[in-house]
Amino acid sequence: MAYRVLADHARTLTVAICDGGLPDNVGRGYVLRRILRRAVRYAVEKLGAKPGFFASLVPVVNEILKDEFPELLKDPQYTMDIINEEEAQFLKTLNYGKRLFDKTANALQGDIIPGDVAWRLYDTFGFPLDLTCLMAEEKGLQVDCQGYEQAKLKAQEMSRCGGVADDDKTDIDVHGINQLQKSNIAPTEDILKYNYTANDSGQYTFELLSATVKAIRSGGKFIEKAESGDRVGVILDKTCMYAEQGGQIYDTGFISGANDSGILINNIQVKAGYILHKGIVEGNIAVGDTVQISFDEDRRRKIMNNHTATHLLNFALRKHCGDADQKGSLVTDERLRFDFSYKSPLTTEQLEGVDEVVEEFIKKNDIVYAKNASLGIAREIQGLRAMFDETYPDPVRVVSVGIPVDKLVQDPTAPAGSLTSVEFCGGTHLLRAGHMSNFTVISEKPISKGVRRIFAVTGSEADAAKIRGSTLQVEADQLMSQVKDGKYEYNDIIGKINTLIQNKTTRLQFQLGEKIR
Repeated sequence: MAYRVLADHARTLTVAICDGGLPDNVGRGYVLRRILRRAVRYAVEKLGAKPGFFASLVPVVNEILKDEFPELLKDPQYTMDIINEEEAQFLKTLNYGKRLFDKTANALQGDIIPGDVAWRLYDTFGFPLDLTCLMAEEKGLQVDCQGYEQAKLKAQEMSRCGGVADDDKTDIDVHGINQLQKSNIAPTEDILKYNYTANDSGQYTFELLSATVKAIRSGGKFIEKAESGDRVGVILDKTCMYAEQGGQIYDTGFISGANDSGILINNIQVKAGYILHKGIVEGNIAVGDTVQISFDEDRRRKIMNNHTATHLLNFALRKHCGDADQKGSLVTDERLRFDFSYKSPLTTEQLEGVDEVVEEFIKKNDIVYAKNASLGIAREIQGLRAMFDETYPDPVRVVSVGIPVDKLVQDPTAPAGSLTSVEFCGGTHLLRAGHMSNFTVISEKPISKGVRRIFAVTGSEADAAKIRGSTLQVEADQLMSQVKDGKYEYNDIIGKINTLIQNKTTRLQFQLGEKIR
């Protein structure tokens, strides 16, 4: 049966994604997500397949259906990337969700999986209801679907009436900070977030650790213990996870306790030095427990890629745009966003120049140095890029590409710092620029008077963006050739241009507009 499920689902997803459908949480997108997750579970659990196996069926589907659906051959890599992305996302929580399901099934007195458990499997671990029902059926069990709907309605009602407030109840205000300080609970030691190594090929090894639960926040107050389904904010004595700050998004992961209990961490914030790990409890967690911390290493690796790229982009903009001062940034695992002051749109030459500067750093594969230094001395480093209206700690962490921080600090007025990227930053970075693999700007636009915004991607996302860009460039060149030769119908060419604009990068759009004008 597993083979038939995979064959059927591979055909459905390949055709649907090629036709413009994408996995999502609503509408037809949710249908695709349910199909994909069911297929992934069959591939992993029934066939013992490795990650990426399901996407490898796309070329087989294309070969079989290419005569009836020739459009399948247009961009098969895009379809495979979407499937691999979704699969990777689901696999991160599949084992944790399965653990909850098995634990619940083994403890049942009857033969019905409670509806609130089925809802938690969906809400926390991404298990569609029909997948939970299928897993129950395989064990001769049923799911309380009515209870599931009631739990869903309750969650939706909480979201409408106070979902944000509910999340705030796991947060810490000044009164909570005062309570922690009076209880002699020290701020969280988080220097361990920088503990990682890499080999020559750019494969990273992250150091994980054990920690002690020092405080649990839930319902707007501190509690001694939490149980399954509780939304909590947990403070540990130490952590290797990164809390959101400095434009870099937080890590996600899992805090594991005894007897298969734990917390799926989906947000991490820092409050006056206390790192608050937010998530939903499964099992029981109490103050004083020893826990194991693990985070999504693949996600962190992509974030590091994009954060180092943000620094290099900042340097490249200074080189090609002169006085372009940073106004803000956001670094996630998917892409980076960079806001800067500049009066006019960047030209094609400037955008290409920015890419070339970053790519040169990648080719040189320089070491990325990071070290604390005296704030007063560090501010004097030539070429330093910082948001000087920000308040920085003393000492401040300096990140430099290619030049040791000690050398810059020894002679801060020397011109060396102006030849590379040097910034104040507490984020997590690559150890070498070459580990980024690739970089490209995908969008540039105004967001307010005198301020513009760039989006860029790195690594495999940049590879895919460049491939799609090349494909679209060929189509654009063909259209421009038709315009130049006068061999076109006006309405037809306008329709094709509009279709092309909907699918291409801003840079290609700009080039096309320039040439047609």
